[in-house]
Amino acid sequence: MAKPRLLGADYSVYVRIARLVLMEKGVDHELVPVDVFSKDGVPAWYLDHQPFGRIPAFEDGDFRLFETAAISRYIDEAFPGPALQPSDVRQRARMSQIISILDAYAYRTLVWDIYVERVSKRREGKTTDAAKVAAALPKAATCLRVLSRLKSGGVWLCGERLTLADLHAAPIFAYFARAEEGRALLNEHPDLAAWWTNISARASLKATEPTS
Repeated sequence: MAKPRLLGADYSVYVRIARLVLMEKGVDHELVPVDVFSKDGVPAWYLDHQPFGRIPAFEDGDFRLFETAAISRYIDEAFPGPALQPSDVRQRARMSQIISILDAYAYRTLVWDIYVERVSKRREGKTTDAAKVAAALPKAATCLRVLSRLKSGGVWLCGERLTLADLHAAPIFAYFARAEEGRALLNEHPDLAAWWTNISARASLKATEPTS
């Protein structure tokens, strides 16, 4: 049987989330490069896999899937390896809640409004939108405060076992922590700072470091 295929670019937070899940499950797979930000735009062939033109998309044989949360849950349930969802119904609900918070409130604020403005634009010689950063910081502080409050006792976000919540959060924080403001906010929450130290040391996170 052919390897599962993940379609997307390694710089993408959401592609990296799916790659982390595949690696933590020990699933041999192929990453098919798709750059939605290329000068030519989204490749026409890719719209057959993801009609909205976003990444990633996923193939397991003749089964196709898009939306990262759905891909992650499918990988966890379809392949052998360590379970990445809690068996306890309340902890599983908490995991889903954290993932929803990351998608709805944290991703754009922490990555686009802070990392991109403070780090990515500077690297490219562009001007930072200081007003955007200033507006984002209170939202980022709220995100971290809520995540800290929801974090269970234990090493990981949902307790003593790594879950999809950790793998969903890690690529977002990997960018956020590159910004000075991000590091400062993270250090205000020792529990999250300790979590970040632990997750950033995992082999899967090191192996999925973006090439650019």
